[in-house]
Amino acid sequence: MQRAIPCMLIRGGTSKGAYFLASDLPQDVSTRNRVLLAIMGSPDKRQIDGLGGAHPLTSKVAIISPSSQPGCDIDFLFAQIGIEQPKVDTTPNCGNILSGVGAFALARGLIKANGPRTLVRVRTLNTGTIADLSLETERGLARAEGRARIDGVPGTSAPIAISFVDTEGSVCGALLPTGRAVDHIDGINVTLIDNGMPVIVLRAADVGRSGYESVDALNKDVELKARLETIRLAAGPLMNLGDVKDKVVPKIILVAPPQEGGALATRSFIPHECHNAIGVFAAVSVATAAALPGSPAASVAAMPQERERVVMVEHPTGEFSVSLTVGGSPDHPIVEKAGLLRTARILMDGAAFVPEAVFATPAKENT
Repeated sequence: MQRAIPCMLIRGGTSKGAYFLASDLPQDVSTRNRVLLAIMGSPDKRQIDGLGGAHPLTSKVAIISPSSQPGCDIDFLFAQIGIEQPKVDTTPNCGNILSGVGAFALARGLIKANGPRTLVRVRTLNTGTIADLSLETERGLARAEGRARIDGVPGTSAPIAISFVDTEGSVCGALLPTGRAVDHIDGINVTLIDNGMPVIVLRAADVGRSGYESVDALNKDVELKARLETIRLAAGPLMNLGDVKDKVVPKIILVAPPQEGGALATRSFIPHECHNAIGVFAAVSVATAAALPGSPAASVAAMPQERERVVMVEHPTGEFSVSLTVGGSPDHPIVEKAGLLRTARILMDGAAFVPEAVFATPAKENT
């Protein structure tokens, strides 16, 4: 016997995930996690027996409910599902999957469209971050077709403008958990920063790389990946994250001077595979790091200097534009606001089937 659970597959930004109403999933966290692993087909490197796509960018879940916080419309819990390990990590946020929340909420009737453009305020339960999503709507639903293009996604779609209300220190407790723009780990200058996503930013040249290598070459670079993991494990406690051996945060971003007219070039590790592009909050965090005088990112970046600036973050498949509002002084800048443009599209609406045995409490949980 199998149990059917209503589910949507949505391409959000450069990721793809399974979206669920919280009320359709088990309330017990342990049972819920077993169900999500079964739905995605984990643990298995191909995820052949589930909906996962055998890559971190396609092994993601959104759990949605009406918000319990006044002034917010939707509560969103993000889950990164392990592929070869039975892990469900709700520590980080995901701005790409966030971009699909409005379309899901409209389709499930959690909110109502308000004319040709609808504003949805979303609280991310993982971090407490609040974001405003501005969607084009038609006939009560989110429009899918449009002229907006984002690198890493073929074709064009309707634009979704995302403004982040309070991402600074959402996971680590402070924008700079150590209070410094530059720290030294394993003989390398790094910036430990959290503007929506905990990341470690370092110059590619400092680990003997150009920062322009292909994704495939970096994924095969065993020596580099071992060095980056040493840095990541050392950074975890400094970022108030504790032992991060089994966590997907912090991410690591290698930076280099821009090649394509942007502000800087990046290669992002998530955390053990090189991203084909760059994550939403990782892009926001690295753009913020580039605004900090003396940081590794600032040392290679060609940064705009206006108060309202667009920071083009180059990545392996194009660029990601982050809008920053920067106040303070040149010596002590303050990033007051961050925003960006994403797109999303509902791919499938139906039911995910889970073997009934998955819902039974394992014997070891009874002891």
